[in-house]
Amino acid sequence: RSSRDARAMEKGSKYGRKQHEEVWQNTEVDALFKLAAAGVRVPRPYVCLDGVLLMELVTDADGNVAPRLNDVALSHEQALVDHARVIRYVVRMLCAGLIHGDLSEFNVLVDEEGPVIIDLPQVVDAAANNQAKAMLERDVDNMRNYYGMYAPELLKTRYAKEMWALYEDGKLTPDSELTGLFEESNERVDLDAVLHEIESAEEEALARQARLKAEQEEGY
Repeated sequence: RSSRDARAMEKGSKYGRKQHEEVWQNTEVDALFKLAAAGVRVPRPYVCLDGVLLMELVTDADGNVAPRLNDVALSHEQALVDHARVIRYVVRMLCAGLIHGDLSEFNVLVDEEGPVIIDLPQVVDAAANNQAKAMLERDVDNMRNYYGMYAPELLKTRYAKEMWALYEDGKLTPDSELTGLFEESNERVDLDAVLHEIESAEEEALARQARLKAEQEEGY
């Protein structure tokens, strides 16, 4: 975006609001294509031309628009199955570098094959957003709490922390088998060792600067 566009969006002018809408539209379109390719169930996009997106209409068995998750009654077994599917989609999203950012029972449709994730204009970059971890936890916890109404054992799971730990370690894959269990580390940080590492790095940097200065003086 040009500086003119940025200023207009900050001021909230008519032109700025139009630019905001375009940014949101482009973000959602990009996310839909990326997530569909990653194996996440989203409305399949077909083509976007002049700001108009043509995508799949998600329907129920009778061809009507599929209901939102909050309008569907689930059995205990179905809640477990669909929750597992949603967790798998969230993992695939994270592996693709994205977090929904507003995932809840109101942003999931349910067709014959199960849950379909919708509404992605606020999707965030997992690596670039400082609130990525908190957003992931909120998304996953929203799903846990909703499905947990039908399958209470889900309320004890900690999938968000488990997948984020794997993601930070570079070990999360689209096929990672999660357990829903996670224990916080209770190990105390060795502050003396950390300070020693910092001091060593500073000494090396100073020594490197001294060598460069000496070499420059010799050159003269």
